[in-house]
Amino acid sequence: MKRVTDAEFRKYGQILEGYDLTELLTKMEATPCPSDEPIYVASVPEFEACAVARELADRAYGGLPIEIGYCNGNNKKLNAVEYHRSSELDIAVGEGLVLLLGKEEDINPDFTYDTAKIEAFYLPAGVGVELFATTLHYAPCTAPGEKGFRCVVVLPQGTNTELEAGPWNEGEGKLITAKNKWLIAHPEAKIEGAFCGLIGENVTVE
Repeated sequence: MKRVTDAEFRKYGQILEGYDLTELLTKMEATPCPSDEPIYVASVPEFEACAVARELADRAYGGLPIEIGYCNGNNKKLNAVEYHRSSELDIAVGEGLVLLLGKEEDINPDFTYDTAKIEAFYLPAGVGVELFATTLHYAPCTAPGEKGFRCVVVLPQGTNTELEAGPWNEGEGKLITAKNKWLIAHPEAKIEGAFCGLIGENVTVE
């Protein structure tokens, strides 16, 4: 396992610098953290009212409207990879977490992906990163020795919300499962309605 401060992370993203995340992290500590499956909430108005929210919208997204939510829980498996047409900001809270990452360019022409290409990176508590739009990712994993994770997730407004068109059954369109979300699942994960194109081991963080 590598760390987000290592040079190998640079092709996947960059560390957020110059933001005061104190208020946001404090509010995150009150969010639920299930002991089993992770939960994802795309938008939390209380988070979006934080002073840093305006700065994230202006600096990280060039003035675009954003949503600030969270992904919390306990997870050890890759299960799927997803990508967006935009960067995603992830900020670790509490115990830190593990990100399993890949590159969109390594997706095969038939939209399968070899999980042997996945790399694991430790994201310490209180640190935020930008994951580039070309970075494959999914729910974080629990760091070894910890009981769960809490992760702030920042995306352009509307991302991961319910589709108003589709479904599409051909080409890249068959990967779209929500707004601004393209997803490739592992057969073991049994994600309803998802394209099962992950080949190889369902990567596990022990």
